[in-house]
Amino acid sequence: MNVLTRTPSAPPPDGELLPWAPERTGGAPPQPPPSGREGPARRTTSFRPLRSLLLPLRLAWRQLRAEKARLASAIAGVMFACVLVFMQLGFRSALFDSATALLQSMRADVFLMHPLTTASFKPETFPRARASQALALPEVQAAVPVYLAQASWRNPENGARRAVQLIGFDTEAGVMDFPGLAPLVDALKRPDAVAFDRRSRPEFGDVAKLLAERGPFEAQIGNRLMEVVGLVEIGPSFGADGNVVLSEVNFRRLVKERQVSAIDLAAIKLRPGADVEAAKRRLAELLPRDVIVLSQPELVAWERRYWEEATPIGFIFAFGSLMGLVVGMVIVYQILFSDIASHLREYATLKAMGYSNWYLGRAVLSAALILAVLGFLPGFGLSFFLYGAVGEATFLPLNMDLERGVGVFLMIFAMCALAGLLAMRKLRDANPADMF
Repeated sequence: MNVLTRTPSAPPPDGELLPWAPERTGGAPPQPPPSGREGPARRTTSFRPLRSLLLPLRLAWRQLRAEKARLASAIAGVMFACVLVFMQLGFRSALFDSATALLQSMRADVFLMHPLTTASFKPETFPRARASQALALPEVQAAVPVYLAQASWRNPENGARRAVQLIGFDTEAGVMDFPGLAPLVDALKRPDAVAFDRRSRPEFGDVAKLLAERGPFEAQIGNRLMEVVGLVEIGPSFGADGNVVLSEVNFRRLVKERQVSAIDLAAIKLRPGADVEAAKRRLAELLPRDVIVLSQPELVAWERRYWEEATPIGFIFAFGSLMGLVVGMVIVYQILFSDIASHLREYATLKAMGYSNWYLGRAVLSAALILAVLGFLPGFGLSFFLYGAVGEATFLPLNMDLERGVGVFLMIFAMCALAGLLAMRKLRDANPADMF
C-alpha cells in the first residue's frame, strides 16, 4: 500500500484547506508567541484575580448609579450614621480629656493620693507628713503638698457667681509646671495673689481682656478680695468650669477651714536619671497604707476610670455610637434589599448564564463598600466642621485625629458589609427555573 507522505514544511493540498486559511487568502500564518514571554492566555490568567474583584465592583456601581434617588438616600443614611458616631466618640473623648486636664497639666514624676479618692474634684485628704517622709529616699528631689478646693468666683464684669477650682501649692518648688506659670512665680508670692486659667468658660468674665486693659486687678473669690496677676492654661472639666492657681499661703488665707496638716495630693519630683518604677516600689514599701503611689499616667488613668465606670456618661456615649451604627445598617440593608428585589430577574438571568451565587454576592458586597466610601467622605468632612464649631461653643477639647478617623471608617465599612450579608439572602429567590 502506497502511503502519501509530506514533510511538515510542505503546504497541504488545496482540498484540505479551509476557505479562510492564510495559505488561500495570502495572509501571514499565525506565529507562536516568542519564547520567554507570556502569551495572551497566560496574561489573562495573571490578571484573573484582579478581574474577579473589579467586575463585581463595576456591576455594583452601575446598578447603584441606575437609581440616583435611591443612591442619594443610601449615601445620606451612611453619612448620618458616620456623623452620629463621630460626634458621640468625640464627646466621649472630650469628656475624658477635660476631666483629666488638671492632672495632665501637673508635671511631677510621682504622686501620693488617698486610696479612697475617686476623682480630683472630690478628693480625700491624708496627712501632710507623708510628703515629708517621701524625702527619706535619696532619689526624691522634692515633695510638694497640693491643696484642692472649690469656691465661688464673682464675675468682675457683671457680678454673677460661679464655682471655680482652687489649686494651692508651693509655686517656687518647680514641681508643678502649668503652662504660663513660670513667669508668675514671683508675683504669686504677694499676699492674696492668684493666677486665673485663661481657658475657663466665658461665664467667669473676660479676664484676659481685663488684664490687658487694667493690669492686675481685684476679683472676689469666696468672701475675700484676691488680686489676679496673670494667666495660666489648664482647661475646664466636667468637675470644674474654671481654675485658679495660688500659693499654699494664699490658699490657707482663702480657705480658712482647711487644716494645714490635711492635703489632697503630694507631687514628688525625682532626681535626674532616677527610675520611676523603682522609686514607686520603694515609696510604697516606706509609706503607710493610707496613701497610694502613682505615676502621672496612672493618676490620669485613675481619674479616667472614674468617669468610665462610676458614672453612666461613658456608657451613654458608647450606646449612642452603637445606635448610630444600627440605624445606618438598617438604612443600607433596606436599600440593598430593595435593589436586589427590583433586579431579581436580572440576577436570575446571570445565574442562567453560569454566574454563581458567590459572584453575585461579591457584587452586593461591592455595593456595600461603595456606599461606605461615598457616605464616609462627606460624613468625615461634616464631622470635622462640627468638631470645630461645637468645641468653640462648649470649650471642650474636640479634636479629630487619624486613629479615630480610621476606626470610624472601619465601623462604617463593617456596618455596610453586615447589611450586605443580610441582603444577600434575597439572592436565593433568583432561581432561573422559577423566573422563566
